Amino acid sequence: MVAKASAKYLRISPFKVRPVIELIKGKGASKSLFVLAALNKKGAYYLKKVLQSAIANAKNKGYDEDKLFVSKAIANPGPAFKRYRAESFGRASVIRKRMSHILIELDTPEKTIDKKIQKVEKKVEKKKKSEKVTKSKKAKVKKRLKHGSKS
Repeated sequence: MVAKASAKYLRISPFKVRPVIELIKGKGASKSLFVLAALNKKGAYYLKKVLQSAIANAKNKGYDEDKLFVSKAIANPGPAFKRYRAESFGRASVIRKRMSHILIELDTPEKTIDKKIQKVEKKVEKKKKSEKVTKSKKAKVKKRLKHGSKS
């Protein structure tokens, strides 16, 4: 994660934002802006604002806009306004006016490659440690057998 930006308590349902998020996930930041500008959806307007904010945050940190891509984009549900509507037989039904919290994280390809290399190195270190432990256990067992102990 190079930079991130979020917007909270937006008056749009997260169900309506998520299909738009799927269009920009994993794409370049500048290409995502063009996609969002061309879409005729309310969610695209909000996502474009948040994406522009994330790009500005990355620029302030000194990263190049052309190398950035959308590594993570989430639309979580926020609180909901509850309104009531008259139903038949004197009943009332609830109308939920939903809100959403949007989070966008940008990354660079170099950073993701470095992270993957670090994960692989950690796995190799764990394997070496486990091999050392098993070798020492084997040595202890051989020693016990040599001296005739019962354990």
